[in-house]
Amino acid sequence: MIIAIDGPAASGKGTLARLIAEHFGYHHLDTGLLYRAVARDVRAVEGRLDDPSHAAQAARALNPATLDDPTLRHPGLGNAASVVAQIPEVRRILLDFQQAFALKPPGAVLDGRDIGTVVCPHADVKIFVIAKSAVRAERRYLELVGRGEAVTRDEILDQIQRRDQRDRDRADSPLKPADDALLLDTTDLDIDGSFDAAVELIKRKIGQPGA
Repeated sequence: MIIAIDGPAASGKGTLARLIAEHFGYHHLDTGLLYRAVARDVRAVEGRLDDPSHAAQAARALNPATLDDPTLRHPGLGNAASVVAQIPEVRRILLDFQQAFALKPPGAVLDGRDIGTVVCPHADVKIFVIAKSAVRAERRYLELVGRGEAVTRDEILDQIQRRDQRDRDRADSPLKPADDALLLDTTDLDIDGSFDAAVELIKRKIGQPGA
């Protein structure tokens, strides 16, 4: 079983994917961490994030064991990740790892921006999570303030909108729902409501209503 969860930044897809994986007893991969790790490693050698050779070299040398590095969750790495993610060679290098992970038994839940369209186009279930940009910015703002970050709402909204544009407009694997993806709007839902709605969509898709 392969479940693909896609969506823009701060839509709640990462938390949702983790909860879904726990619920069904599947493996979970936050594919965004791969690109964050590449950005981290490029910076570690003082390379340029937008240099294809620097980024591709970091992608080839990426150690999956470092994906639990807490620094990968730093907000600054999100924007850096979106820069290296625009490089086609980086995406090609990381594709094999993601596709191999998806085949782990008894199932896997992968979240990102191109899981249903590129990484796992034949996934059993594809969910595309959406939410208004202002709501997503407020969620990210509260998250960062809760961690002691000195940020403003306007600053976070601007970052979210810029990230959305980069993700949508990149030539390789742009952010968009697969033709057969199920849309889940979390604008007016908390995480519990989002989880319940997602599980219901999954059960209906695989023919287990009320299971």
